[in-house]
Amino acid sequence: MSAAVIVFPGSNCDRDAVSALSKHTTKQVHRVWHRETDLPKVDLVLLPGGFSYGDYLRSGAIAARSPIMKAVSKHAMRGGLVVGICNGFQVLTETHLLPGALMRNVGLKFLCKTAPLRVENTQTAFTRAYAGQESTSILIAHHDGNYFADDETLDRLEGEGQIAFRYVQNPNGSSRDIAGITNKAGNVLGMMPHPERAVDALTGQTGGLAFFESLAGALS
Repeated sequence: MSAAVIVFPGSNCDRDAVSALSKHTTKQVHRVWHRETDLPKVDLVLLPGGFSYGDYLRSGAIAARSPIMKAVSKHAMRGGLVVGICNGFQVLTETHLLPGALMRNVGLKFLCKTAPLRVENTQTAFTRAYAGQESTSILIAHHDGNYFADDETLDRLEGEGQIAFRYVQNPNGSSRDIAGITNKAGNVLGMMPHPERAVDALTGQTGGLAFFESLAGALS
């Protein structure tokens, strides 16, 4: 059982992701530079938050064309687990591993605060440990977190149970309060809140702990 955290120029949550994975999911975590063309043999790939390439062009657009992303896409197509958090979610939409797009927040301001969430589907590899605890709070920190998709795509996400998390108080204008979604197969998840920053009572935030406990269960 092992994981890889992809590091892009401008990533700033990769160390937090490695720490959370190492403490709560798997001891074997590889940090993989974006210019690599192959992944080590892993069960999970995590694309961390940050500002890859300074968010030039569009958030995640340049990172989506990094050499390593071909290997990440192949990993996902084989059924391997893939997580994209914040900037990682933006990268996943730019690579079309997830539908929709992340646009500028309503109000055009960077948001950094704790966001109350509803766990909409506790039957995924990423959310099973939330069963019986369908509400949580996880930190957000983004400028381009406004999830958008056309009505047909949104209806499909609803009907297929692909909405994993919703905002209780929508902070950024996301369509249908969406904070996180999965692909149809259920092995790829993107979310704007940062569970890796909410796993330790010493920091006053534990709302992301069940996320990593879910991954531990899925990878065991």
